[in-house]
Amino acid sequence: MKTLISPTEALRRAFRSDESLAADMLIEADVVIAEQRYVRPVLGAALHDRLLRGDDAAFVQDFLADAVARFSRVVAHTRHTGYTSRMGLLTPNATQAKAADAATVRKLCRELRREGKTLLRRAVDYIETHASDFPEYEADQSLFHTCSTDGGFVQIF
Repeated sequence: MKTLISPTEALRRAFRSDESLAADMLIEADVVIAEQRYVRPVLGAALHDRLLRGDDAAFVQDFLADAVARFSRVVAHTRHTGYTSRMGLLTPNATQAKAADAATVRKLCRELRREGKTLLRRAVDYIETHASDFPEYEADQSLFHTCSTDGGFVQIF
């Protein structure tokens, strides 16, 4: 799978250096899901595909990598909220720490999504300011320029 940043880069950007993490905490599928769910609908398929080919690597590093990393962390947290064993779904239990409750996890994921959207908005602002450098971008198709109803609430991105 091709992604804008590697799982290792996402791990480095989304987690603090003092967090003890398994090597597979963030996997390539997490990054793919994050890009498909959050980034591609904003940039559009044509621009996202161009960036996946490696064009504008500096733009990706400067404007998109941190957003992708935060969204990838949200995906990874969702995947790591429980473990499946022969006895069914288990909740992790550390010996010297208490597992975060559901409200804390929701709050963290909400803040990570908010930070990711803010960083993604910064990238879109740059794209729109330098439109001639990004001819594949179609502002009228971007999720940031649409209004939707989700669960009965009007959302303007």
